[in-house]
Amino acid sequence: MKNKVLRTGISNLKALTISDWTSNLHSLMFRDEDAGAGKGNFPWGPFKAMVQKEISDHFRNWRFIILFAIISMACMGTLFATLADGMKAIAADSSGNSFFFLNLFTKSNGTLPPFFGFVGFLGPLFGISLGFDAISSEQQRGTLSRIMAQPVPRDSILNAKFLAGIIVISVMFFTLSFLVLGSGLIAIGIPPTAEEFMRILVYTVLSIVHVSFWLNLAILFSVRFKQSATSALLGIAVWLFCTIFYPLIANMIIKAYEPSKFAAPKAIYFYEKLKFYLGQIMPNELFDGITSAILVPSIRSLGPLSMEQLQGAIPSSLPLGQSIMLVWPQFTGLLALTLLCFLLSYLVFMKREIRSRG
Repeated sequence: MKNKVLRTGISNLKALTISDWTSNLHSLMFRDEDAGAGKGNFPWGPFKAMVQKEISDHFRNWRFIILFAIISMACMGTLFATLADGMKAIAADSSGNSFFFLNLFTKSNGTLPPFFGFVGFLGPLFGISLGFDAISSEQQRGTLSRIMAQPVPRDSILNAKFLAGIIVISVMFFTLSFLVLGSGLIAIGIPPTAEEFMRILVYTVLSIVHVSFWLNLAILFSVRFKQSATSALLGIAVWLFCTIFYPLIANMIIKAYEPSKFAAPKAIYFYEKLKFYLGQIMPNELFDGITSAILVPSIRSLGPLSMEQLQGAIPSSLPLGQSIMLVWPQFTGLLALTLLCFLLSYLVFMKREIRSRG
């Protein structure tokens, strides 16, 4: 009798041990996201689902497809025209510094702007198109209140919109950069050097940051205004002001303070400083300066230089580390503008009252 009771207890203990082990394994592999959220952990499952949904919506949207096709055709048209008509000019220009692949991004045969010119001009439109209806369209359709009714943090919605937009922008720009590299490789049959490859990667990352600023600005307008048309018009208006109207205003100011040809060198130096600082206010000017220093290694300064700074300087190409240090202030300013727009969007969205009807 005692042996029978002992065997029964041992079997029950084994069953309990196996049951506990199975439940622990199941909790580790398939843990409840809602329970984790209730304990203070971030609900990664719903957030991942929202990011995937936003990415799929972008790739299936005709607006994205059309803009991606326009930017790709413009950039590839510039590249093929340069390869077809300007190979001798590029080779002659690159004979001293051997940066042939970088010239594919910066040179043109004159019929079309260079590759980085199209990216700087059309990239902001791509960012605005991804973000101008990020929140306003959800509220107009009535889906925003339904999402908020689910047990997910409010900021996960905005973070998912922003992260999905950055992923889509990154896919597009890395695709274009590698297409340029592949075309140059097919044209000359020589792979790029490590210096060229790293400079192109840095330029691609900086382009993503630049377009992310316009994405955040469009999301800010989408959070602030309920109508998608209003946020789209404001985004395009800001882009037009930065691209067209501000340079006209800056030229008027510069023209008013232009010194005479007989002015002292110090007055001319301060005049060039004024021109430089007026151009550093706009994000597109910051991006142009960054692009010039990264893709053209012979550029040793973005601003005016005094005679003391020029004395004893040897004209040569800068290494990548020195070029990054040269554009670090411009990159910091561009990144600060991007983070400022995201912070404003975050604050406005967290304080916004969301109802079932927009």
